[in-house]
Amino acid sequence: MKKIIKRVLLLLVLSVMAILLYVKFALPNVGKIEYLNVKPTASRLERGKYLATHVCVCIDCHSTRNWNEFSGPLVDGTIGKGGEVFDQRFGFPGSFYAKNITPSGIGDWTDGEVLRAIANGVSKNGEALFPIMPHPHFGRMDKDDLESIIVYLRSLKPIENVVPESKADFPMNFVINTLPKEPHFSNKPNESDTVAYGGYLFNAASCSECHTKQEKGKPIEGMELAGGFEFPMITGGIARSANITQDKATGIGKWSETDFVKRFKSYADSTYVSTKVSKGNFNTVMPWTMYGGMKEKDLKAIYAYLKTIKPIQNSVEKFTNL
Repeated sequence: MKKIIKRVLLLLVLSVMAILLYVKFALPNVGKIEYLNVKPTASRLERGKYLATHVCVCIDCHSTRNWNEFSGPLVDGTIGKGGEVFDQRFGFPGSFYAKNITPSGIGDWTDGEVLRAIANGVSKNGEALFPIMPHPHFGRMDKDDLESIIVYLRSLKPIENVVPESKADFPMNFVINTLPKEPHFSNKPNESDTVAYGGYLFNAASCSECHTKQEKGKPIEGMELAGGFEFPMITGGIARSANITQDKATGIGKWSETDFVKRFKSYADSTYVSTKVSKGNFNTVMPWTMYGGMKEKDLKAIYAYLKTIKPIQNSVEKFTNL
């Protein structure tokens, strides 16, 4: 009997080892890299810059932000240089660094490799990218929009900056290889279909990533967009994302379209001056100055989409000075 039990246990151990080896060395497997040669045009450059700067805000994580000022505005001369770290302080299962996406960082990547990283979550060398770079969202965008972003990235000023390698904690160092998926590209909805177009932009902006509280890198089920994600601030204290559901008491259910648009556009006003933040005072990771550059019609579309989101009561203390 003991021999049978030992054999069963041995088989279980071997099976687990086989699975781990498969996950570690055979995955991610998202198919062959597509041959892609994106033709740079003025319209694509303009669209790509708009998306990367004001909607998908790629330059948010892939640049340096000045956290001594409100909302961490971008530091001149750092666009795309990478280096921002997302680690255990924010509840992530490891230390994940934003890549250098200037030509100095991805200049030897083909357009197909860049697209695969953005939409599938697999780097040039075949490694899985943790979805702090929200490839599950980008993989649902219009492929033409992603190609426009590639055109913009190719136009960035090269910046020499060696970024540390990302490192996932156990067991995420195995699980991460199962996260990249084949993209499901969509067609950008007609702007006349306001709610659908707003939903498209909402997904492209990956709003749910910050406005849904997470545990060990996973959104808490039933709390979608109810806020509460914690961000330890360099200037001290903890900032939390807002509840953007339609709950009238704790969310944005009482906001009018005008209120919503004005909240963003106030940071794009020519009179706006970024304020200094002293240690221990309120600051936020919300890139207001970046999103503030979004077109009014696009903000109105996102508002229309948010009106369809069910209300979730969740009172969020926006900032705690520790």
